[in-house]
Amino acid sequence: MQSKYYYLMLLFVLFSGCQALKTNADPYRSEANIPVREHSVQAVLWQQHSGEYKALCHQAFNLAKFQLDEILLRNNREGKPLAIITDIDETLINNSPYNAKMIETDEEYSKEGWIKWGLLEQATAVPGALEFLKYAESKGVQVFYISNRYAVQDKETKANLEKLGFPFIDEQHFLLREKTSGKEERRQAVSKENKVIMLLGDNLSDFAEVFDDKSTNERNEIVENLKDKFGTEFIVLPNPMYGDWETDGLYEGSYNWTPAQKDSIRKAKLISY
Repeated sequence: MQSKYYYLMLLFVLFSGCQALKTNADPYRSEANIPVREHSVQAVLWQQHSGEYKALCHQAFNLAKFQLDEILLRNNREGKPLAIITDIDETLINNSPYNAKMIETDEEYSKEGWIKWGLLEQATAVPGALEFLKYAESKGVQVFYISNRYAVQDKETKANLEKLGFPFIDEQHFLLREKTSGKEERRQAVSKENKVIMLLGDNLSDFAEVFDDKSTNERNEIVENLKDKFGTEFIVLPNPMYGDWETDGLYEGSYNWTPAQKDSIRKAKLISY
């Protein structure tokens, strides 16, 4: 009788433990249950709906205009023609609908999906971007577009920008990705014939090669070393949705992490108290 009672108690304890494990288990730890883009919902909503996003964009381009005027006052216009180099995505045009679609369909970023979105020509202008580049054009400053969009998107990207009214939409001023995503070679090509006075971007690698393929700590250290260039020569636009801060920083340049591993990495990187 005593052994039977002991056996029943043991079963009860084991059953209770299993139930506790089920109750405390993280439902997102199962590979099949992790929404692959759920973590970006807040970022996409912020970019699409917050006044703060628009304010930061206007602030960036207002500062760019101020700096351009200062440069023009100091420049005697001798030598090479003046030029601005700018990124396109999340610097001049807003691609948040593509990021929203990834959340809606629970899909990771893919080259095919990105190209498909670009071919639709539906991106809208980032607040303040069009006004600033048209102002630069009116002052005799050329604009060169250096983007990592793929060559297959060339026609539609130009059409999208042209419909929005952006200047200098031609072969000479348009440099899309060819062999690699690095932009330094294209920047140097522009610099050979022009005096580059300003760069616009949402990603640190839009400004200088020194930021390419760097860890989070390295990126932050380089920013501190070059802090005098930000707001003068380098004009940064807000982009909370994606960028090298995530791929090269958080994920250490690896594209092979599973959704569960990415989820764990993101949470492990949080700084709490």
